[in-house]
Parts: sequence; structure tokens; C-alpha cells
Amino acid sequence: MEITFLGTSSGVPTRARNVSSVALRLPQKAEVWLFDCGEGTQHQLLRSEIKSSQIRRIFVTHMHGDHIFGLMGAIASSGLAGNAQKIDVYGPAGLAEYLQACAKYSYMRLGSRLRVHTVQPGLVYEEAEFSVHCQLLKHRVPAYGYRVIEKDRPGRFDIEKAQALNIPPGPIYGKLKQGATVTLENGRIINGKELCGEPEIGRKVVYCTDTVFCDAAVDLAHDADVLIHEATFAHQDAEMAFERLHSTSTMAAQVALLAGVKQLIMTHFSPRYAPGNNLQLSDLKQEARAIFPNTKLAYDFFAYQVPRRR
Repeated sequence: MEITFLGTSSGVPTRARNVSSVALRLPQKAEVWLFDCGEGTQHQLLRSEIKSSQIRRIFVTHMHGDHIFGLMGAIASSGLAGNAQKIDVYGPAGLAEYLQACAKYSYMRLGSRLRVHTVQPGLVYEEAEFSVHCQLLKHRVPAYGYRVIEKDRPGRFDIEKAQALNIPPGPIYGKLKQGATVTLENGRIINGKELCGEPEIGRKVVYCTDTVFCDAAVDLAHDADVLIHEATFAHQDAEMAFERLHSTSTMAAQVALLAGVKQLIMTHFSPRYAPGNNLQLSDLKQEARAIFPNTKLAYDFFAYQVPRRR
């Protein structure tokens, strides 16, 4: 499971940073899930190691342009890159109408390849290996944070031990590999967990933007392996953050601390902290690390491998 930052600027792109988009690579599924898709994301995809043909799901936090203006281009280029599968897009009310209008007036044929889902707080998507939940954050427009949960996997199945117990091979092995308890034809009861090694604990990735500090973000990020949280402003600009309902570096760090996350990665930085200004991003990192030491600053094309839990 790898996170790649395709855009880390807030509001507008800069020479060094594009606007918001994060890619989550799931190698075991050969899929890519995007979180937000600001203007220019398809160019960022071309410059990265992400295969646009593998984009399967796109999760949109809110309807501000720096998070959605790249959607149609990315969807179109994904189709041209050979992605014959359907793309599922999840986001707030109004997203479906926006995409339909874009397609109508640009004469783009989406057909049945695109499915749009309007989200509500709670479960957004679930499958055998992953589930995705969302929570309403605190911003000027409805904005949702997302929590991706990788489900626990059973440990290695000890086939030699199963054979030594004279368990007949066949479909029953599949049940035992999942840790299930089964009854053999002779009445013996076998606990699959006793034939499996230590389970692999699933990882949790949380994406929170745009938002000012709120309890919902803390709840969503609880015990996350990685929290990606916006840090539009420095602490000294907190008044501006409250006015515009964005976060400061210290707010992001407080969320990480209260939620008990393992790694905080800050993103969505205001261009006012670009090199050459009085306050720079290194200052924001220092502010955050004073509260939550395990903090990183995202930059465009920064890739982070989410470690497995021990």
C-alpha cells in the first residue's frame, strides 16, 4: 500500500506544487484510488509512476475547484490509456450534476463507464479486502474526510499440520485458511485459527481536507497508520484559518496527537509559505513536530509506503 502525492498546494498551483490530489496504490488489487482531483492532475499522473489505466475509484472531499477541476481530464485520459473498467466516483451532493454538465457541454461520452455515488457520513464502500468510511468535516461548504481500512488477513496456513491431523484436502482447506471452525464428516471439530499463523493486521489511511480543527477529524483518524491532514496556514495565521475554516500546522498536529495516529503527513499548503518568504514550510513542520514529532511535509510526487503493523 503506497501513497503518492500528486498535488500539495492549496487554492492555486505554484511552480513547485500542483493543487490537491493523492493516489493510493493497492498492488494486491492492481488498482489506484484517487482522493481529490484538482486541475492538472492528469499531467501529474504522466509525470509520476502511477498508471492512469489502473484508476478504479475517485473520492472527492468537496466541491471547491482546486479539488475537482481535474476530474474530467483524468477520467478521459484514463479511458484513453486503456482502462476499460468502470470508474466509481464518490463525493458530496452536486458532484453528479457537475460531471454530467461537463460531459454534456464538452461532448464527452461517458456511457456506463462512470458511476457517481453521493456520500453520507458512514460507510461509503466495502469489499472483501477494504472498506471506506467518511465523516463530515468543518469547512465553508460540505466537506468529507475519508478513512480507508484494510481488513485483517489470516496468517499463513500450516498445510503440514493439517495433513498430520488427517484433514482431507479440498474446499474445507479454504474455510480453515480463513480461520473458520469446521466439523469433519467423522464429527471432529477443527478450529482453523489453530492451523494459521499470526494474522496480518490491516492498515488504516485517513485523508482530512478541507477543514478547520474539529472533533469529527479526530474521530475519523483514530488509530490510523497514516493521517493526511491539510495545513493551509502557520500557527501565527490562526485567525485567518478560523475565518476561512482551514487548518494550521498545529491544528493538524493536535488531531494526530488526540487520534493516536502513527504518522502525520501534512499537505494543502498556502503559497504564502513558498521559499523566499518570511515564514516557510520548514517553520510549519517545526510547529507541528513540537506537538506531534512523527510529522512529515508532503511535496509533489512524494511517495510513502505504509508499513505493516507488527
